[in-house]
Parts: sequence; structure tokens; C-alpha cells
Amino acid sequence: MKILGISAHYHDSAAALVVDGLPVGAVQQERLSRRKNDAAFPLEAIEWCLDHAGLQPEDLDAVVFYERPMLKFDRILISALRAFPHGRAAFAHAMKNSLGEKAWVRGLITAQLGVPRDRILFTEHHQSHAAAAFLTAPTRRAAIMTTDGVGEWATLTVGRGERPAGGPIRIVLDREVRFPHSLGMLYSTFTAYLGFSVNEGEYKVMGLAAYGRPTMADQVRKVIRRTSDGAFALELDYFAFHTTVAQSYSRRFVDLFGPPRQAYEPIDLATPEGRRFADIAASVQAVLEEILVDMTRGLHAETGLPDLCLGGGVALNGVANARILAESGFERVFVPPAPGDAGSALGAALYADRIHFCNPDRDVPDHPFWGPSIDDDELARLAGEDGLPAATLNDAALVEQTADDLAAGKVVGWMEGATEFGPRALGHRSILTAPHDVALRDRLNRDIKYREEFRPFAPVVPIEAADRYFQLPPGGARLARFMSGVFPVRPEWRERLAAVTHVDGTARVQALERSMAPRLHDLLEAYGRRSGLPVLLNTSFNLAGEPIVNRVVEGYSTFRRSGIDVLVAGRCRIVKRARARTSLIEELA
Repeated sequence: MKILGISAHYHDSAAALVVDGLPVGAVQQERLSRRKNDAAFPLEAIEWCLDHAGLQPEDLDAVVFYERPMLKFDRILISALRAFPHGRAAFAHAMKNSLGEKAWVRGLITAQLGVPRDRILFTEHHQSHAAAAFLTAPTRRAAIMTTDGVGEWATLTVGRGERPAGGPIRIVLDREVRFPHSLGMLYSTFTAYLGFSVNEGEYKVMGLAAYGRPTMADQVRKVIRRTSDGAFALELDYFAFHTTVAQSYSRRFVDLFGPPRQAYEPIDLATPEGRRFADIAASVQAVLEEILVDMTRGLHAETGLPDLCLGGGVALNGVANARILAESGFERVFVPPAPGDAGSALGAALYADRIHFCNPDRDVPDHPFWGPSIDDDELARLAGEDGLPAATLNDAALVEQTADDLAAGKVVGWMEGATEFGPRALGHRSILTAPHDVALRDRLNRDIKYREEFRPFAPVVPIEAADRYFQLPPGGARLARFMSGVFPVRPEWRERLAAVTHVDGTARVQALERSMAPRLHDLLEAYGRRSGLPVLLNTSFNLAGEPIVNRVVEGYSTFRRSGIDVLVAGRCRIVKRARARTSLIEELA
């Protein structure tokens, strides 16, 4: 059976293809369109999935959209009417924004792909999140929690999944919290207040939080209260996202927390204002964590299950995930590499395959590499056109040469195989460098990534050595598989891991099994032989405001436009030519 899953029209559109119960391809639209967080109908991603599998649209047994558009429209309409007359502008915007292709998705899919209407299915938004989290995890029975901004009506769901041998597969979501009460919207409101872009800058809030103290946690608790059933509710007088499209927070919110930061204002942590913003970030982070820990602790007591699967965009909060693992009572916490809306394309396809069509269960390969692969010959061709020498090496020689580069303090762009599905580079589209040098970290932020100085970088380490350098609790290595948890760096190694250790002594660790990325694992060991430390700084291969690179030409362009010293793509390696010093007159000429 051939099933295509689609997510679109909010942020991070994607397509995923499942054939006979297993993924054969999944890619975010942004990686192909080169528009970051592209929300458009993912026609390019769909075409790639079909071409990759050698299929035509008419070969598909089903196309599954990741949510129910008319139920979502129902929420938008009712919310706008509830806010009337204060929400008149929001009502007009909602109608204009929703009455086009966003509401009539079945017709859009039919028009774009020619698929008959009776082959087009819909899951609910949080069912897609749940399926992406549970059906890709190596577990047979697990509690499930999904939490994000909002789907149709739900913003958080809890339930359980079962994959009994030979029996029917079940995903049951028992309870939900409904819009406008939302942990995702709470965090996004603070994201906007702190001057970052909503649906993109939430991870900046998490990074900034480490520089602050939760001195305003009590104020945050004034805007979100716990309810008698163990859930939560926003105090809506502090918010505006449910009544207007202009901003997320109200005047009362500003009265409570002070003037917001403007996006163009730098955050100077040496000033009282910069420290205030960091303290606010730390406060909302602390309150988010305490609510999630309390709710997952209750879910563990209710289900008695050892495993928890987390889905939805809030599951990208690695600090909260680590606390859930340590304090909820669950022995293992599974977060997929793409827990947000992009991953819901795969979740929708798997949900249709296992639940709607009742196909037998199959274990999904436990890796994130489902996107387009690089052309190993392309880098040599591109470099040749620019007169740059390119060396093609066998795997062993390439690993040893790259380890020499890293030991010499160089920054390496690293491309191989299929691109990652999800927001994090996990070894196929990475920028790598030594983990000890703070100056290198600052250079990465300033001259390569072009981003804020408080943004942290992540370490990648062989799973066999992870516990030597990082304080991983039982089950921590699993959470670190897809860089989904933040853990303490062991104090005796913090100086030698200064470039990947955050100001609070933690790091967002990737613990790498050799079977997942063999050549990167070999590179870590080779670097370890030179430095005594088999750990590298690993960050996504992109510049600020751009998607992670997909094709070699994009990696090459990024290499030429930034301070990256060495580019490796497949078995080809090129080195940036040192620029000769010129006079000002020559430069102006």
C-alpha cells in the first residue's frame, strides 16, 4: 500500500511517503524551496517523494492530510465570533486567510495531483503528532503526550498507544486541553514579547533562559493557572492572540512584565535591561517545565507504563524533556527527530496505514535520514568551475584528513547521504569544529551562523563515550539520540568542552550510534585519537535566516559566503583558498 502524508498551511510544510508500512522518503518543503519555515502547499516535497519512489500520483492508494481543515475553520470562526466586536479585524483576517485553499484542501489536492477525492483522507492534528511519536519509537506500549500551539481545537492531548504482536494497533487520546489555553501559545507569546519571531524563535528563548534567573516565575504563574483536573488555563486578559492578529500579548501583560524588546534591539546581557529579558525567559521556561513535569508525573501514575512518547512542537524543548525523564517516573522518553508539524506528514501517513487501513505493524528504521541524497560528484564540478582544487578520497583517508583539519582548529562543512527530516542536523548536514575553543564558538556565531552571541552549540559524541563526558540519567542516551535532551556536562570536562557547554553547565547532547551515521562516528573516534576527546561541536549547516542546506550547491554557496574553512561532500573535499591582502584601492577597483 502506498500512502502519501502532507502537512501544510501553518508552518514547516512537508511530505512523507509510506510504502507497505515503511517510510521511503520524507522532506520539508523549505529544504527544496529554500524559504525558511515554508508553509505553502508542499508540491516540490510531494514531487520529490514520488520521484524518489518511482511513483505517479495515480499509483497512490491514499493521500492523507495531517489535520481536519473544516474543524480548524470551525475553531477560527467561533473564536473570532466570541471576540466580537473587539476582534473585528481578526475576524476579517481569519475569513480571508481560511476560506481559500486552507479550508478546501481536498479540492486542492485533487487539482494539484489528480488524485480522486475518495482517496483523500484526513487525520486530526494531534493524532498525527501522536502517530509520529509512537509509531516510529522502538516501544510496544507507551503513554503519549502531544502539546503545541494549536491544532484544530486541541492544544495538548494525553493517552496511550499499543502495538501488540499480531493484534490491532491502537492510539487512544483520552483527554485534551482546548484553545485558547495552550502551553505552546504561552511560550510563543513570550517569544514575541522578547522580540523573536513566533514559530521560529522559541529555541532562542530557551537558549536565553540559561543566562537568567527565574525571578519572575510568580508573575508567569499569574498568566497561567493550574486547574483542578491537573491541567491549566491561561488568564486571557493578559493575551491578545485569540482576539487580534496584531500581537500576542495585551497591555495588561506589558504592565506585568515591563516594556517588550523590539526585534532590532540587541540583547546586551551586561545591562539591566538585557538581564531582565534573560530573567523573563528563564521564568517562562521554569513554569513550562514545572507544568509539564507535573502533568507527565500524573500520566505515569495513571498509566503505570514505563515509556512515554512526546509529540508536538513543545517536545523540541530539550530542557523540559530532560526534566520529564528525570522527574516524571517514566523510564524512557521518546521524541521523534521531527516532533512538530513537519513530522506530522509522516505521522498522518503512518496513522492511516496502521489505524485506518488496519495494516500490520512494522518497525520503522530508527534514524532521521529520509530526505534527498547528495550527488557525490557535484562538489568537484562546482569547485572546478571556480578554479578550486578538489580532492576525492576513500572513506578512511577522508576521515583522517578531516580529523587533522578539526585538530588544527578549522571549521568543516560536512555533507553526506540523505538529508535529515526535522529541524536539527544530526550528522548529514552539519558544521563541525573542535569543542574546546570559546573563540571558535564566538567565530561560528559571528562569522558563519550570523546569529546572537548567547545562542549555544551542541556536542556530538559516540554513544559509547557519552556518559564519560555528560551526566546522562538512565534513559538519557535514548533522549540524546536525536538531540532531544539537555544534560549537565561533567564538571571536570567543562573547560575542555567550553565551546559546547552552556553558561549553566549543560549541553544539548547528541549521542551517536555507529549504525546511524558510520562515517561521522569514525570521524569522532579519529578526532579523539588526536585530541584525547572524541567530541565535536555540531551545528546545522545553514546561515541565519536560511534552511539547512540540502543539495551540494547550497552547501558550496554557504561555504563561499561564510567563514567555513573546509567543505566535505560525499568523498570530495575542498579547502578555502587564503585571500591575499590587497590595498584599499585594489578592493574598491
